[in-house]
Amino acid sequence: NTTMIGTCSRSHRHSLLLHWLCITLLLVSQTLSSASQSHQKCSADKTMASQDSPVERSDVTIALAKKESAEHMRGTAELYQEMRKRPLIVRAYAPDDPKRPLASANVKTVHFVRHGQGFHNLMADIFREQGKDWTQFQPKGNPYMIPEIEDPPLTEKGRREAYHLQQQVETMAADSLPELVVLSPLCRAMQTGVTVFEKLVGKVPFMAHEMAREESGAHSCDRRRPVSRQKLEFPQVDFSLLTSDEDILFQENSRESRMQVGERVYSFMEWLSTRQEDVVAIASHSGWLLTTFNGILECDEKLKAWFHTGEMRTVVLEFVKT
Repeated sequence: NTTMIGTCSRSHRHSLLLHWLCITLLLVSQTLSSASQSHQKCSADKTMASQDSPVERSDVTIALAKKESAEHMRGTAELYQEMRKRPLIVRAYAPDDPKRPLASANVKTVHFVRHGQGFHNLMADIFREQGKDWTQFQPKGNPYMIPEIEDPPLTEKGRREAYHLQQQVETMAADSLPELVVLSPLCRAMQTGVTVFEKLVGKVPFMAHEMAREESGAHSCDRRRPVSRQKLEFPQVDFSLLTSDEDILFQENSRESRMQVGERVYSFMEWLSTRQEDVVAIASHSGWLLTTFNGILECDEKLKAWFHTGEMRTVVLEFVKT
């Protein structure tokens, strides 16, 4: 394979791996038995559906997803009501929904992708496996606020999740392939997007978009590295929409509110509605995706579920000006 896949810098990866190894060594004597049992469990409800990765999820991963989903849902009802007052309404339909609109200038097929497992996700699983709990956006015992976890890359499991989605893309009909791939400018999302849609590199635009990144602030894992560094590692990606080399969105001591994230998603949807492409792929994050489907889009309940790592959800979007 001659396509150059973007990866995080060697020193950045080594720092993350060293920190993870130190913690693992400290805890291994306590975790070996429970971790072994957890990884051996296999049941139908832990195996991802056909659109997801075949990598099994442990009890810890499932429990953490439920906890974080509930936390991210706070404020979405108020956001949804506010967005009904806006001049652009965006409706989402499952591809097999008989009510979906016919092809037109204001309709797009969109493949929404959550990045594969990142090192911050792995650290959170390890912490929870040890019975450690933390308060979101608070530094005490919070694995997402470890300095070495800044803008983390994918783990091996995360890469396997991305490769599994890549196989699905290989079998897509030509008219289902994206004509544009939009990426959150965080490392894990760009790695995932470039891997999943690798066959399209050099054939369609791959664009980083600041409005598609995870909710920002407090958590080190959500701080973007400088664009000048990202360009070296992801030469396939167009960064022209990012206006600042440094991350000016990230705030050390505060987290974006649900309304602030919603405003970013709405701005993104305004931009997306002006694009000429009929089929688009978007690689983003759990919080951003949950906010999009629960606070911005008008859609059936079945489309609003939490995105697991390495999950792709395809929908038909209808952009309606009121």
